[in-house]
Amino acid sequence: MDTFIQLTVDALTLGSIYALIALGYTLVYGVLKLLNFAHGDVFMVGSFIGFGVLQLLGGTSNPSVPIWLLLVLVTLAAMAGCAVLGVVIERFAYRPLRDAPRIAPLISALGVSFFLANSMQLLFGAEPRNYDTFSLSNGALYLKGLDIGNVRVSLLRIITISSAFVLMIVLWFLVNRTRTGKAMRATSFDREAAAMMGIDIDRVIVFTFVLGSALAGAAGVLFALRVPTTVSIGFIAGLKGFTAAVIGGIGSIQGAMAGGLILGFAESYTQGYISTKWSDLVVFSILIAFMIFRPQGLLGRAEIRKV
Repeated sequence: MDTFIQLTVDALTLGSIYALIALGYTLVYGVLKLLNFAHGDVFMVGSFIGFGVLQLLGGTSNPSVPIWLLLVLVTLAAMAGCAVLGVVIERFAYRPLRDAPRIAPLISALGVSFFLANSMQLLFGAEPRNYDTFSLSNGALYLKGLDIGNVRVSLLRIITISSAFVLMIVLWFLVNRTRTGKAMRATSFDREAAAMMGIDIDRVIVFTFVLGSALAGAAGVLFALRVPTTVSIGFIAGLKGFTAAVIGGIGSIQGAMAGGLILGFAESYTQGYISTKWSDLVVFSILIAFMIFRPQGLLGRAEIRKV
C-alpha cells in the first residue's frame, strides 16, 4: 500500500508537469493548427532562467528573501522570460509562414528547436544545473509535508502539484470566462470569420503564445526543483508533453490536462511495478493505441472535412 501511495504521488507530480507542457501545444494548435515543436525547448529555457534568478537572489544556501518569495520570484521570472521568448518565436519564425503550406511552419518549428538547444549549450555548456532545493532552510521543503500512512509527501511535491493545478485552473478560466478567451475560441473555429467580426487576429495569436510559453516556463521551474536541469531535457519533455496533448485530444484544454495525468500515472506505475526500462515503451505504446483506435484523442473531436 505504501508503494502505491508513493507511486501515486510521483504520478501526480510528473503528470501535472506534463499537463502544463501539453497545454502549450494544445493552445497553439487550437488557434493556429500548428505543432510548435520548439515548445519543449522553451520549457528548457524556463528552467535555466529560474536557475539564473535563483543564483541572483543568493542561491539556496543563503537566499536574500524568504523561501516562499524566492520560489514565487523564480517561477514568475521563468514565466515572464518564456512569454517574451514565445512572442519572439511567433513574430519571426511563424508569422511570416502563417499562410504558407503546413510543412513550412513545421520545418521552421524544428529549426527553432535546434537553434534554442544549441544556443543554450554554447552559452551555458552541457553540465547539469542543480537548484539544490534541499539546502533551503536545511531541507525544509523535503522534511516538512504530509504523512499518508508510512509515506512522507514532501512540501516540495505539494507545492509542485498544487501550483500546476492552480495554473491549469487559471488558464481554463481565462479561455472560457474572459473576453480574450472568447476571441481565442472564435479564432480557433474560423480565423477569417473572426477577423471579419473585428477580432485582432495577430493580438490573439500573440496572447496564445504568451500563455503557452509562460506555462512552459513554470513547468521548467517545477521540474528543475526536483531534478537537475540540462540542455537536453527539452527534447524528451517536449515529446512527452506532445504525447499527452495527443492522448487527451490536441486542441482541448481539458484533454491536455487529462493526457498529462494519464501519462504521469502510466510512467510512474510502470517504473514502480515493472521496470524503469519499460516506462517509455508503455507511454508511447499508449500513444500508438490512441492513434489507431481514437486518433482524435480522449476529449478531442474528429475533424470535419468539407467535400
